[in-house]
Amino acid sequence: MDAIGIVNYLVGFAIMAAIYAVFALGLNVHWGFTGLFNIGIAGFFALGAYTSALMTTKPPDPALFEDFVFGGNWSETHFLDLGIDLWFFLGLAAAAAVCGIIALIIGYVTLRLRDDYLAIATLGIAETVRLFFLNEKWAANGSKGLYRIPAFLEGWVSPEHYDYLYLVVVLVVLSALFLAVERAVKSPWGRVLRAIREDEVAAEASGKNVFRFKLQAFIFGAVIMGVGGALFAHNIRFLSPLTFDPLLATFVIWAMLMVGGSGNNRGAILGAFVVWGIWTGTQFLPGIFSDPNFRFFMIGVLIVAVILLRPGGILGEERRITRAADS
Repeated sequence: MDAIGIVNYLVGFAIMAAIYAVFALGLNVHWGFTGLFNIGIAGFFALGAYTSALMTTKPPDPALFEDFVFGGNWSETHFLDLGIDLWFFLGLAAAAAVCGIIALIIGYVTLRLRDDYLAIATLGIAETVRLFFLNEKWAANGSKGLYRIPAFLEGWVSPEHYDYLYLVVVLVVLSALFLAVERAVKSPWGRVLRAIREDEVAAEASGKNVFRFKLQAFIFGAVIMGVGGALFAHNIRFLSPLTFDPLLATFVIWAMLMVGGSGNNRGAILGAFVVWGIWTGTQFLPGIFSDPNFRFFMIGVLIVAVILLRPGGILGEERRITRAADS
């Protein structure tokens, strides 16, 4: 592989690792700061990706879409014709909004119950979303999936240089989300989330509306995951229900947070790059070592090693200890 090929590979690696870092940030809001056990990341992943893709492309089967939605009055145009820039950002916003609304519905029903009910609900919603897009061909072409999803500034940048541009876009979005989460968790609102995570009963006894804070955190994390799904869709430019397999779209993201450090946003991002590096790096190994199942085995070994050597993750949560001043 020549130098240009190595650089192109590293750019592609950085794009995917940064996109997964967005999901890790969202999960960190749920689990790392609030203690919400969400094992349905794949559902928000899929909703964000499909929402942005469907907002920026015409239906895969206009006849079916016409009959189902418009009663026979559909034109062969894109959903959005807002120019070369606006559709992409509107797609990101729509993905975030849809995930936030779904999180509001799920959270309102389940967050008053024990944590295991939330886990069951999120897992069930994730599978429901995947099966919906698998079976409802009018919405997203069923098992054939969506293809030719528009790229950012498509037609303005040559294909060989597109990844460089998109890496900048993804890093800018990741940085903005990182700063937003950092500011949120270091505010009084974030301190309440930590209090709920440590002792929900004590937080409620101190006068905090635990349900409201948990619902806000659940929506915030889901919105971040929706943005990650949209970034993924416009990078891969092809979606199918198989893309959102729970192992790749939930387990790997949990592994990233555990390895990097739950409760630490820098750790979440670091874990995404480390785990994705293992996932992609094993493809260059010979024989059985390049098999996807071996990749999951390696990630499992990494998780066990981190738990044994650094239970809080590579970075771990930054805990602040304050002492009252002597009177």
